[in-house]
Amino acid sequence: MKVLDLKCAHQHVFEGWFASEDDFQSQLTRDLVQCPLCGDSAISKQLSAPRLNLGATPRLSPEVASAPAAPDAGVSGGAKPTSRELVPADAAPALSAQDLQDLQAVQADWLKMARHVMANTEDVGSHFAEVARQMHYGETEERSIRGQTSRQEAVALLEEGISVMPLPIPDALKGPLQ
Repeated sequence: MKVLDLKCAHQHVFEGWFASEDDFQSQLTRDLVQCPLCGDSAISKQLSAPRLNLGATPRLSPEVASAPAAPDAGVSGGAKPTSRELVPADAAPALSAQDLQDLQAVQADWLKMARHVMANTEDVGSHFAEVARQMHYGETEERSIRGQTSRQEAVALLEEGISVMPLPIPDALKGPLQ
């Protein structure tokens, strides 16, 4: 079993489990590997090292433990950027361990929320606008629903005072996970 660190074109980082490297490549060429957050199939494999748990924590020599940290070599002009801007994937700076943990926590929370929505709403499919109007005008019982509609129809619902919220749900969450 190979566990790979993967990233989509939108910079979402996630893990994929495959029987072998050939299995990963085969699924990738058939667009079967998709980002669990956005459904993107433009996936790249990230550098990763196998984790070897030998049960011991390495001890640093006193010289290494007390050495000052090296200055950031990759920052020119002396100042680090203060905001995260969208940049091409090959130009994006590497995330620090803390940033990566924070990103993974946000992604996990988003997936948890999306699963909650899926489990606690009725899918009315392409009839979303029609059913939302029926509920709003008292023609049918109110319940939590989800479905698809056009941007123009969503705007029309909002103008009628019907609360709607776009929520992209990746295909992976729409059915049982394998």
